[in-house]
Amino acid sequence: MIPINKPLNPNFSSGPCSKRPGYELAQLDISTLGRSHRSDIGKAALKQAIEQTKELLKIPEDYRIAIVPASDTGAMEMMLWSLLGARPVDVCYWESFGKGWFSDIKNELQLSHVNEITADYGQLPDLTTTNPEHDIVFTWNGTTSGVKIANADWISEKRTGLTICDATSAVFAMPMAWDKLDVTTFSWQKVLGGEGAHGMIILSPAAVERLESYTPTWPLPKIFRLTKNGKLIEGIFTGATINTPSMLCVADYLDALNWIEKIGGVDAAISRSESNLAILANFVDQHEWIDFLAEQAEYRSNTSVCLRLALSDAELKEFCKLLAEQQVAYDINAYKDAPSGLRIWCGATIESHDIELLLPWLTWAYDKVKT
Repeated sequence: MIPINKPLNPNFSSGPCSKRPGYELAQLDISTLGRSHRSDIGKAALKQAIEQTKELLKIPEDYRIAIVPASDTGAMEMMLWSLLGARPVDVCYWESFGKGWFSDIKNELQLSHVNEITADYGQLPDLTTTNPEHDIVFTWNGTTSGVKIANADWISEKRTGLTICDATSAVFAMPMAWDKLDVTTFSWQKVLGGEGAHGMIILSPAAVERLESYTPTWPLPKIFRLTKNGKLIEGIFTGATINTPSMLCVADYLDALNWIEKIGGVDAAISRSESNLAILANFVDQHEWIDFLAEQAEYRSNTSVCLRLALSDAELKEFCKLLAEQQVAYDINAYKDAPSGLRIWCGATIESHDIELLLPWLTWAYDKVKT
């Protein structure tokens, strides 16, 4: 029998992700629109975005934050091209985006001392095999595999290399060990449900020291340059962006940050996401035809939850089509390079009651394609 009630918000995409509950365009402060991002009002909005991010995420005072172009991808590329080459590199990956960073480091930067530490979808590699004297590149949460690292205990406190972390689907949803992270990148359109095209970089003092003391052997495009004459360009870290940002996107990001503050801060956001995962986990435990792609509960993602179904590829396509036609769930098919299955976003902007209302529809769609 077809379920009666539907999720009020059927947007379970893993990026761009759902807007916050109660979001309305009319609520945005658009006083910066039509003004230069270098005007007093423009710089103030950008500086607020940086300072509020730092405060909400409880980032150490001596860390630097900047808004950069091209989403998390641009932020990671900027850091890889600016910092790597000074030491051997350990690249840890277990899904599509981490594999992409390895490919760039090996094939585009053409570094010779690169160690590949990898595992199949649904698993984590042995992260303890990383060398604290090397630079270490990794994702905190595998957005396309539904596998996250459980903690940062494997990172040495006495490391001499830098840790460079792609944390785009983790920040604001998982506790971040800032003392173990020298470079962290994320984008607004993931956990906060913001708009795309802008990335964030968070730098420890060790990362700043590397930027000021090391010059790569390859040329850096202007859009990647964070230093001038061997010194950090301080303005970038107070809101003087490298290129022109979208002030509408900045207003949207500030709205999302204000919502995080209103619900109780980052701890409340993490709790919302973990509660959503728990609801899905209870459903999976009760049904034999569905399971997590992540093989162990301790490293199941609580944002990009990846699931395997006892369906053929054709049946799965029909399954997702049925849910979209019923306006129950949009964009929940697995990432194109990942194993066949579902990917349901469970970040903080998703209400638990919408996850609960989705579950009977999953059973309905499965039964329908099977019969």
